Amino acid sequence: MLRILLGEPPRENSGVLAEAMDNMARLASMLRKDMNLHEDRNHEYRKLEIWTRGLISSLDELEQSWFAAAFFRKSVVAGYMDDMSPMEQGEYARYVYFYKDGFIRVFSLLDKLGTVLNSLYDLNTSKVKAHFSYFTVLRQFHLLKQHTELANELEEIKHSYREPLENLRKRRNAEIHYMNAEMQDDLWQRHQGLHDRIHLEDLDSHLEDLKQSLEMACKTLAAAFKYSNEQWHKSKIAANLKPGPSSSVKSSL
Repeated sequence: MLRILLGEPPRENSGVLAEAMDNMARLASMLRKDMNLHEDRNHEYRKLEIWTRGLISSLDELEQSWFAAAFFRKSVVAGYMDDMSPMEQGEYARYVYFYKDGFIRVFSLLDKLGTVLNSLYDLNTSKVKAHFSYFTVLRQFHLLKQHTELANELEEIKHSYREPLENLRKRRNAEIHYMNAEMQDDLWQRHQGLHDRIHLEDLDSHLEDLKQSLEMACKTLAAAFKYSNEQWHKSKIAANLKPGPSSSVKSSL
């Protein structure tokens, strides 16, 4: 959508983004197929299908936010706020908008994935923490010693992207809980010299953190849904060897 508004050609999914999208779409399709074949009296299949399709949309929106931020960043050439023309200030404001939108979406998407995994694998994470995050769900996997193959892979991905995620987490917390992230940069500079001009933050470094975190989200989703598709397939084979279909998603996994 944003590419069209910016006069760019539509995105063609490739690499780990395509893998994540395909794996999520595959599980959503299997859920839909099972709903059509069997009754879904407790609406578990329907709920999980809606959540999975919501994750597809969330990943698409995150990628678009990163793309738009990178697009507007190209028009920002001044090193100081005072040196910007009104047009460049507008481009910078648009960069900031989509950059902020992107780093907030990173953690929103991961937490939505945590909700799906918690439900799929009956982890009961809410008993540990009422308002749990994706990272709480990861710890719950290890605590319960369940699906260790998936848990270890997700933990390794998280560790590989620790630095960019931590950078975004600090900026997300500043944005949500304290002040605008870019205002915090300005405040820090004012502490260095009251009458100094405000130097622009390192836009390329910030964008790289967002790009790396987008990649982390793609790899995490690809791994989680690849594993879940495999478990679903195995459970359906097992169910065919027994009288009657599996009664729920949770029991089949």
